Amino acid sequence: MQEADINTPTPSIPAAIPVPSSYGANNIQVLDGIEHVRMRPAMYIGDIHSRGLHHLIYEIVDNSIDETLGGFNDYIFVSLNPDGSVTVIDRGRGIPVDIHPEKQKSALELVMTVIGAGGKFDKGAYKVSGGLHGVGASVVNALSEWCEVEVYRDGKVYFQRFERGIPQGDVKAIGSSDKRGTKTTFMPDHLIFKITEFRKDIIIDRMRELAFLNKNLSITVQDTEGEQEIFHFEGGLKEFVQFTDQNRLSLLKEPVYIYGERDTTIVEIALQYNDTYQENVFSYVNNINTQEGGTHVTGFRKALTRTLNAYAQKNDLLKNLKLALTGDDFKEGLTAVISVKVAEPQFEGQTKTKLGNSETQSIVETILNEQLSEYAESNPNVLKVIIEKVKGAAMSREAARKAKELTRRKSVLESSGLPGKLADCSINDPEHCELYIVEGDSAGGSAKQGRDRSFQAILPLKGKILNVEKARLHKMLENEEIKTIILALGTSFGEEEFSTEKLRYGKIIIMTDADVDGAHIRTLLLTFFFRHMRALIDAGRVFIAQPPLYLVKSGKEQQYAWDDDERNSISESMRKMQKGKANIHIQRYKGLGEMNPEQLWSTTMDPAHRSLLLVSVENAMEADHVFSTLMGDKVEPRRDFIEKNARYVRRLDV
Repeated sequence: MQEADINTPTPSIPAAIPVPSSYGANNIQVLDGIEHVRMRPAMYIGDIHSRGLHHLIYEIVDNSIDETLGGFNDYIFVSLNPDGSVTVIDRGRGIPVDIHPEKQKSALELVMTVIGAGGKFDKGAYKVSGGLHGVGASVVNALSEWCEVEVYRDGKVYFQRFERGIPQGDVKAIGSSDKRGTKTTFMPDHLIFKITEFRKDIIIDRMRELAFLNKNLSITVQDTEGEQEIFHFEGGLKEFVQFTDQNRLSLLKEPVYIYGERDTTIVEIALQYNDTYQENVFSYVNNINTQEGGTHVTGFRKALTRTLNAYAQKNDLLKNLKLALTGDDFKEGLTAVISVKVAEPQFEGQTKTKLGNSETQSIVETILNEQLSEYAESNPNVLKVIIEKVKGAAMSREAARKAKELTRRKSVLESSGLPGKLADCSINDPEHCELYIVEGDSAGGSAKQGRDRSFQAILPLKGKILNVEKARLHKMLENEEIKTIILALGTSFGEEEFSTEKLRYGKIIIMTDADVDGAHIRTLLLTFFFRHMRALIDAGRVFIAQPPLYLVKSGKEQQYAWDDDERNSISESMRKMQKGKANIHIQRYKGLGEMNPEQLWSTTMDPAHRSLLLVSVENAMEADHVFSTLMGDKVEPRRDFIEKNARYVRRLDV
């Protein structure tokens, strides 16, 4: 492993930050123990699969980020080591190592072994913190086969090793050094995790995001081959917005940037408009991605609508528009990043995804209103472009309203209010009902015959649905296949009317052929759900069916295979039972319609034997980037993406 020197300067990063002397063992407050972390790891990290595995890195990095927020750190190094372990190094103050006055143990040992032991609970140690629960390092330690910590502090190097959370000796001074900071290396416990291999691309997405949010911070990620990627963005949120919109045509020369402070709250916003019809707003509190928004987002939306509307009225830019503008009209083509630093954030629920501080809303509103008004007066040409975009959105909204009214009237005339091509199930308990969205009439016919009619409904689609990435709302609602999906789901449509409580099926399962056309249809459907019914994905309602690709036969014996490796393994196994005399016959299913109803049921639709992929969004920014790349207007980014990722495709017939 190529080890990073924690004192090695990086471009545009200062080599040293003054260190206060008040951060010591008495700043570490103990709240609870970690007795059941290993027994119930999902309570602390979400799951024991890929998501939870990568969460271990984020917990350690978050401690370094908290040092950055306090003004004590400017550099983070993350290394994926060849042996499967991970090393995180920072240039912060270093975890205190002196003896805690109450617990009579070193502060380092308490931080690594006791849940809730951390300086984040002491207002004198951290004014702003992301890892508010203070469980990070101790949980990572408890879920690791081994963990080693080196602390560079007060001219010395301190070391302690742990195995499955248990100290293997006291903290020891093992040398002297003028470095400062903390180096943590841990090996995920294979007894806990189903997956122990880290993915570089997932880690890079999060580290890039953190570098955007902290413009004074440089983050280096090193893979197992020693290759490094360095993330440092002096433009901060402005570069964040430009990166997000790199596959779209921006209507502004550069993003609008807002910065302000009120009391102990810091507000930072960057925004711009592009030529697409989607909205992309990403919000953060102390570097935590608040996927459900909160008061800071509410304040942003109110101030944006009020300020731009007032400017348009004042300058007579709406004289040819017969509609009153609404908040939704200002969303079309908007890309924005909202980042607030709050001393004592109150999050709704345990997931830290929605901010609840009421005072934050008024602070964001005030700062954005003042500075955006000044920007508008100084940039009249830019505001004219934005208002024209908003007016177009308003006219599209009115056209969409008429299209929805037409859809409602049509559904009332139908006896059941459901699309005629839908083969519905007999029970009406949504939690036990499934809707298969199937490609084509042929596959639809097999699915209808092979299903369990009591709880499985089939909706065959004719051809490819509209690419909603490149269409306004009213055009989308004129598309017959999309209208059919909306009617079948029962959720209605639009922010004001959409409701997951009206959903008629607990599972929505996309089932398409394993060829290029099937992959395209699946991507079109996922784009629709991500852009216009994201709540269904967040609720864990959307799945992808996994039909087999092959049927391998030898005499009376037959087995299904889901990829080439499994096909080869089955074939080889059949030859060894039959001592090399087997006559192997392999059938390749290019389409679902090639399977008879019994085969489709037993392999793909029977809950006892099928395999479903849950569609989830771990990183909203990266998901937006992928959809805009694959489904947007620009060809070159799409070609680059396909060339880069083609080797990962496993189930595609070309």
